Amino acid sequence: MTTSAFARLLAAAPAVCVLTGAGISTDSGIPDYRGPQGVWTKDPDAAKYVTLDTYLADPQLRRESWLRRRDHPAWDAEPNAAHAALVALEKRGQLAAIITQNIDGLHQKAGSDPAKVIEIHGTIFGVECMTCRQRTTMRSALDRVAGGEADPACLECGGILKSATISFGQNLDTEVLRASVEAVRAADLLVTIGTSLTVHPAAGLVDVALNAGSRVVICNAEPTPYDAVAHAVVRDPIGEALPSVVAETEIDEQP
Repeated sequence: MTTSAFARLLAAAPAVCVLTGAGISTDSGIPDYRGPQGVWTKDPDAAKYVTLDTYLADPQLRRESWLRRRDHPAWDAEPNAAHAALVALEKRGQLAAIITQNIDGLHQKAGSDPAKVIEIHGTIFGVECMTCRQRTTMRSALDRVAGGEADPACLECGGILKSATISFGQNLDTEVLRASVEAVRAADLLVTIGTSLTVHPAAGLVDVALNAGSRVVICNAEPTPYDAVAHAVVRDPIGEALPSVVAETEIDEQP
């Protein structure tokens, strides 16, 4: 489909909720996971670094994980035109919430209100102890790595530390999930951007929207399991399509 259907739906929606995935950040130099050039497409073995049981059981993998966090492109990445388009949508009062599967913090860096950004899969900029749940910053942990601690332990209880992100085999925070569901139910339109819609429960937010009677737009380069039930599907590059549609649409005036 063309972007025209997307534009019509956006222009008619007073309250928009957005679900973003890795595809919105590729123009910022952060590779996605399942695309043709995705991290797991090119190296299927890389998934072990975000699998909870493997991480907890393998000290060598944890040591390698800290180096991967140190070198993650999110530290130097800058928001792109798609992130900026969502800021513009927020400024005109139409964007109610951004639910992001990304851990890169680029929505906030672009200028989105942090209170409107729900990081459903956590953030790479935080660290959590898997025993006592104390939270600290990733920077403080990486400073310890630079100081010679290959696998820094929790300073409070000695437990294993992990980035404050959701790994395979790890449950989502129930309050974060609740907030996500409420945001989708309250919206007139759900726009999914750059997500394969294959990872649950995040992908299930499309079902929440449809059950609530909301419209759904899917913007993704590759097909998703929800394309057949969406009200519009956009395959155009996100960094071009999203800014263009946001710029050319305005919420319909009420008589």
